[in-house]
Amino acid sequence: MTTDAGRRGMFWDMLAGKVPPPPAAALLGWELVEVDPEAGTIEVAFQAGERFANPVGVVQGGFLAAMLDDTMGPALVATLPEDQFALTLDLQVQFLRPARPGRLVGRGRVVRRGKDVCFLAGELLAPDGRTVATATATAMVRTTG
Repeated sequence: MTTDAGRRGMFWDMLAGKVPPPPAAALLGWELVEVDPEAGTIEVAFQAGERFANPVGVVQGGFLAAMLDDTMGPALVATLPEDQFALTLDLQVQFLRPARPGRLVGRGRVVRRGKDVCFLAGELLAPDGRTVATATATAMVRTTG
């Protein structure tokens, strides 16, 4: 896991244990594996519980979409100064194969960062390394205040 003692803000405070993770991240079992703010990339893991399963026993697509959103968003947030945050404006998800309950790995990156609008991409991998879903997103950067 990469942390940067010189960085400040809610994301970094959460990693340092100063503030709890957001409730949605806790529900999804979000865990940072690695982050590179300079490259705008992140790798996270999720624990998809049995309660995320649909009637046929695979993870319901809405949970996969939430995991992808909670992968790409932090890739961007890790690059921002402490007084800024990001809002997802658009999320496009492609479901490629069923995901079974268990550990899933998300990889996200900032594709292009403008002054206010940013484009993101991500993928969600099963334990065998096969991609179960991909996504793109558009996010807007805002300043707290």
